[in-house]
Amino acid sequence: MDRLQELRERRAKLWEHAKAFLESKRNEKTHLVPKEDMTTYEKMEAEVSAMSDEITMLERQRVHDSSVFGAIDKPILSQPMANNGVTNAYFNSRGHTSTPHGTAQYENAFWNAMRKNFVVSNDLSVGKDSAGGYLVPEDFHRQLIEGLEEYNIMRKLARVIRTSRGDLHIPVVASRGTAAWVDEAGEIPTGDTNLGQVILSAYKLGTMIKVSHELLHDSAFPLESFLSKDFGRRMGTMEEEAFIVGDGNKKPTGFLSTAQIGVITEYQTEITFDDVMDLYHSLKSPYRNSAVFIANDLTVKALRKLKDSNGQFLWNPSVVAGTPDTVLGRPIHVSAYMPQIGAGAKAMAFGDFSFYWIADRAGRTFERLNELFAATHQVGFKAVHRVDGKLILPEAVKVLQMSEGS
Repeated sequence: MDRLQELRERRAKLWEHAKAFLESKRNEKTHLVPKEDMTTYEKMEAEVSAMSDEITMLERQRVHDSSVFGAIDKPILSQPMANNGVTNAYFNSRGHTSTPHGTAQYENAFWNAMRKNFVVSNDLSVGKDSAGGYLVPEDFHRQLIEGLEEYNIMRKLARVIRTSRGDLHIPVVASRGTAAWVDEAGEIPTGDTNLGQVILSAYKLGTMIKVSHELLHDSAFPLESFLSKDFGRRMGTMEEEAFIVGDGNKKPTGFLSTAQIGVITEYQTEITFDDVMDLYHSLKSPYRNSAVFIANDLTVKALRKLKDSNGQFLWNPSVVAGTPDTVLGRPIHVSAYMPQIGAGAKAMAFGDFSFYWIADRAGRTFERLNELFAATHQVGFKAVHRVDGKLILPEAVKVLQMSEGS
């Protein structure tokens, strides 16, 4: 059996066993569990958490394996010709019509320049960026997007758009007009609908990697996969933090800044079943069909102990690879950038995150720096892209906020 699937099934069985054990030890009169039995249950729960961590690690390994060991390219077996009446079409290495920097010629010239020396050729000139770098080839660009998603749950949940323009103005209904019952000769109210707008700009995110000359000239070193993975990790983690808690100052605005408060808990350091249920129902029903929870890992641990009035646990583990665990039947995603439980913290969010829009400006640019690290016999690689993100409809996401206390 597949190791990942085996772990998921073992975790599900252990969780069911832990729940049954806890119920069997409850006192029929007081419903309390003896201390020594609670200790045993907590050990089971810790094992479930450890399995969850290993499942996450194995899923990431598979993504990296497919990137590092999978086929990078396929040869073009015929000359590009007219396709369905379209002449002078560009073709990428997968054989599909593409942009100029998606051609096999551009891709080969790009990686030859990266490994050897940054000499501008005619093939590279079609992908030159105004800032002096070069647009990454389309095949590598797709690898980079995969890396960003691996380290950025928001890109999986949000609506991602690509634009080459300046600020993007998004019209939003600020208030809705209404109808009214009136007398036969009575005055009909206007009930105007007011429109507002959300503006998505473009903030620069960049990073640099140093690689030795020895590795660059080693044909066995998977330069494309290495850069894709490392740039994806660096940029993805910074993006996810900004998309969740960003203040909009030289970075995107996180959804926690504008999402509506759905419930304020009674306690500063404890979430109850009623709190989670109130958060669920604070979101309008049309949004719930596509809604998910997002919380810190320690918050998820606390949720695992909550039960409804029928003794059913709110949290349920997934046994299908790639499918998230659920709370109240809705998927729950874990992010290290969600605040931990504490006084005043926004510890959980529930909503339809397709109303969080991420705007990628044009393509990501890439540049080789020959001189900067020459003294240490290394070459620098700089990657830059411009992005913004905002929750365009605050009512689409509700937040559980911990009590401030008295």
